[in-house]
This record gives sequence, C-alpha cells and structure tokens, in this order.
Amino acid sequence: MTPALHTERLAFLPYRPEHEEVFVALLRDEEVCRWMGQERVPEEEIRTLFRAILTDVYPKRLFDVWGLWHEGAYVGHAEVKKTGNVDGHELITALSPGYWGKGLGTEVVRGLLRHAADNLGLREAYGMVGAGNTASLAMCRRLGFRPVRDVVGDDGTVTRMLVISTTGSG
Repeated sequence: MTPALHTERLAFLPYRPEHEEVFVALLRDEEVCRWMGQERVPEEEIRTLFRAILTDVYPKRLFDVWGLWHEGAYVGHAEVKKTGNVDGHELITALSPGYWGKGLGTEVVRGLLRHAADNLGLREAYGMVGAGNTASLAMCRRLGFRPVRDVVGDDGTVTRMLVISTTGSG
C-alpha cells in the first residue's frame, strides 16, 4: 500500500473517495495543465482516472500516488512510477497555482526522492519538465537534476528529461 509520508510542511496521503472533487479541480486547472504539457482533459476522464487510482492502482500496488496537503488544505498531487520514456522511475508532481513560489515544489521532490531511496530502493529518478517551465527547471537544477535529453512532442512542444541520484540529494 502507498504509505503516508510527511515533510516539514506537507502530508503525502493516499487518496480517499472524498478527495475526488479536489483532484478533479487540480487537473482541470488551465495553468496546471499547461505546465503538465497537456490540454484540459474532460472532467469525466479525470473522474475515471481518480476512481482507477482507488480501484486499480492502490489494490494492485501498481505505483505510489498521493494527494498533497498543507495545513489541512489540498495543494497538489504526487506520484512515483515507472516511466515509459526510459528504464526507470519518474517523479510526477502538480501543485495548485496558489501554492507556487513558496518552496513547496522543492519539498515535494525531496520527499519523493527520500521515499524512492528508502522505501523503493531506487538509485535514481527521472523528471519530465516542459522546456518553457523556467521555474520548475531552475528548481530541478538547484536540487541536482542533470539533463538527459529533450523529448519533442507531436505538436512540437519540447519536454526536458532530467535525472537525479536519490542518494545525497537535498
């Protein structure tokens, strides 16, 4: 089962059915979608995805996925899962825009790296960041991510693939 994790300011909690509305709101937010490199997905698809987390991902232990909570408020989403881009695991995070620029992204990534090393035995992890997402790219550089390659989407958008060692990171 996905464990609950805690950092200085954040609680990483497995989703429960009553979290569906906040999950849908986050993944329907235009700014969040833009930086995740996707168009706004229809609400019903997001609801289906949320229910699959509860009925498929958790029971089958497919990967770890959490809702992120700060002072009792839902602030985002995080995952550690195998990536189809390389032979390895990817860290996925999405914060609600109201919480950008407060150091929470750094805290989320550090928490995920600690989990990847201590609980999953991973030596490295990958991240995919849109080339135009200068704030996230700067955070990744500060944390010690190294560039691997650029991935160009069918629509011409560029995503930077990055890698970091899970040991000795921040």
